[in-house]
Amino acid sequence: MNRYDKGLMWFRRDLRSQDNAALHHALKACRQVWCVFVFDTALLDALPRRDRRVEFIRESLLELDAELRTLGQENGAPGAGLIVLHANAKHAIAKLAQHLRVQAVFANHDDDPAALARDAQVFGELAHAGILLHSHKDHLIFERRELLTQAAHPYTVFTPYQKAWLKQITPLHYQPYPVARYAQALAPRPTEWALAPPRLSDIDFEPSNLAQLPLPTGASGAQHLLQDFLPRLGRYTQTRDFPALKGPSYLSTHLRFGTVSIRQLVGLAHPLHLQGDAGASCWLSELIWRDFYHQILANFPHVAQQAFKPEYERLRFEHGKHAQHLFAAWCEGRTGYPLVDAAMAQLNQTGYMHNRLRMVAASFLVKDLGLHWRWGERYFAEHLLDFDLAANNGGWQWCSSSGCDAQPWFRIFNPVRQSERFDPQGKFIRRYLPQLAALPDAAIHAPWLGHEVELAAAGVALGKNYPLPIVDHASARARTQQRYAVLRQT
Repeated sequence: MNRYDKGLMWFRRDLRSQDNAALHHALKACRQVWCVFVFDTALLDALPRRDRRVEFIRESLLELDAELRTLGQENGAPGAGLIVLHANAKHAIAKLAQHLRVQAVFANHDDDPAALARDAQVFGELAHAGILLHSHKDHLIFERRELLTQAAHPYTVFTPYQKAWLKQITPLHYQPYPVARYAQALAPRPTEWALAPPRLSDIDFEPSNLAQLPLPTGASGAQHLLQDFLPRLGRYTQTRDFPALKGPSYLSTHLRFGTVSIRQLVGLAHPLHLQGDAGASCWLSELIWRDFYHQILANFPHVAQQAFKPEYERLRFEHGKHAQHLFAAWCEGRTGYPLVDAAMAQLNQTGYMHNRLRMVAASFLVKDLGLHWRWGERYFAEHLLDFDLAANNGGWQWCSSSGCDAQPWFRIFNPVRQSERFDPQGKFIRRYLPQLAALPDAAIHAPWLGHEVELAAAGVALGKNYPLPIVDHASARARTQQRYAVLRQT
């Protein structure tokens, strides 16, 4: 028996119709369910008019709308589909819920501080109208305070967290939520909202270069990437750190926007891990890191504003015009260190950066240039297609040594050695820095050490078509050690 006559499913970071916790619960609990997504002006107004993420969302909504319409038609609920609004979500959800006269709104958890503040206001407006808000876990396997230490505290070190995660996980945790069997509850859209998702121009945005990137959108795009990755999964341990190789799954953007279910991914990796598959175990560990950083954000929300370790707020980074000059060179890929510059070119051109290179670029910003990690965190937040506050913050705090279970402050990546180790033939560098393409392998990692004849033959003019290093790594390392020495003082 249905608990409610009418309900509203609010899609946010879960843009798929299959294995969706909130959609499952909404359809199961209500006789009729409408579905809505809000292009939230509170978020969009601060973005550049050409943003790949907005375009990715819009393209994924087209598919989600089609999925819902098909689900309805196949299950005796014609006229179903997705209502798409362009408004401030804090008020639009309650207004729509009242217009549709629903008794409950269903959504999946989002523990980003801004999302929690938004949801609290929506909850209040709905409560004032006598409407309930039900929220469900969907984009993580374990969240919030589900895994605690023996002292009943959240984990702040990854290895014991991973052990607890693996000890607790069962097939029930990644069992998919059935949707199709309850799809007859999908309600036909009211005439005024029976439209396709708006065009980018309708919400004041312009097309980006997303269509030219090897990133298919929507749930079908996620499945395409997953099927492409599975034959490579066994080699994941050997290939994941080399940016010139096709090693990663490239599913991070789909995980961010929920066009793929984390339960499906863990359901593929965990059984293989139990069988001793090293590649699957390594990939599963990366998925567990994702859970780890999200539970850190949920339990220690101060990390969104400051260092996880309070003592690291005592550090004094470079500032002033020279610091701004160094930052601009880092952002634009003009540092003179080819692997760093190629990484930044990849980010700026595609909205993606290989995970190993994220560590290299972040370490260079903080420990070679002496700039505050917040600067880099913001830049990544603006440009990454897969930007996720918890993971981005966790990664930057790891590299700056200010976060939980972070890299020790005295470990400083050498950008040349990283280049020689993880791009030994310079294939990645050549792809994104074509002006260096003719250099021999031995010279491409540190062109300033190359012979004049070698450089001339390759058409490389240092200081003209490729910059000299903006900082000496050995000197920068010494300054970083002095900067962080304050942490040893009482």
